[in-house]
Amino acid sequence: MPYEICRLGVARTFQNIRIFGQLSLEQNVIVGMHRHMQYGAADLLFRTKKYVLFEEAARERANELLTQVGLDEKAELLAGTLSYGEQRRLEIARALATDPALLLLDEPAAGMNSPEKADLMRTVVGIRDKGLSVILIEHDMKFVMGLCDRVAVLNFGRIIAQGTPSEVTTDPEVISAYLGTEDVMEAVPLA
Repeated sequence: MPYEICRLGVARTFQNIRIFGQLSLEQNVIVGMHRHMQYGAADLLFRTKKYVLFEEAARERANELLTQVGLDEKAELLAGTLSYGEQRRLEIARALATDPALLLLDEPAAGMNSPEKADLMRTVVGIRDKGLSVILIEHDMKFVMGLCDRVAVLNFGRIIAQGTPSEVTTDPEVISAYLGTEDVMEAVPLA
C-alpha cells in the first residue's frame, strides 16, 4: 500500500503532475506531512493546543521546503496559478514533506523548457547535497547526464548499460538505442 511505502521512507513524484490546484502552495506541502500528524479529530474540532502546535510547526516546515525548491515567495498563492516547472518543484516539496530517506522522481523534466530544467536541476542537486538519495526516471539525456552521478540505461525493460554518465554515453548499445551518432550530450547549463 502507498502509505506503507511512505512509512518506510520512500517518497515519489509522478510523471503527470498531481497537485491540489485550489490549495495554496503552503497547504499543498502540509498535505505531505500527514504521516507526522499527532492529533486526532477531537483536537482538530476543538483546536486544542496539540493541534495548534502541530499546525504552527507544519507551516514553518512547509515554508522551509518551499524555500528549498525556490517557491517561498509564492507560498500563499493557489497552486493552480503556477507555471508548469513551478508545479513540478511544488510536487517535490510535498514529497520532501514526508521526510523520506529516498526520493523517486518520475520524468521530472517532462514538458519543461530549458530555464525550467536548469531550475529543477539546481533543486535536485540541492536535495542531493543535503544527503537525501534521489533516483530519477528520465528520458531527457542532456538533463540526466548533467545531473546524475550514476546512470542505468534500460531498453525495453532490460538494463543495457550502467555506470558514470561518461561511461554510458560511450557504450555502443546506448548510442545505438538512444543517442544516435550525433554528439547530443552537452549538459544543460546550471546558470
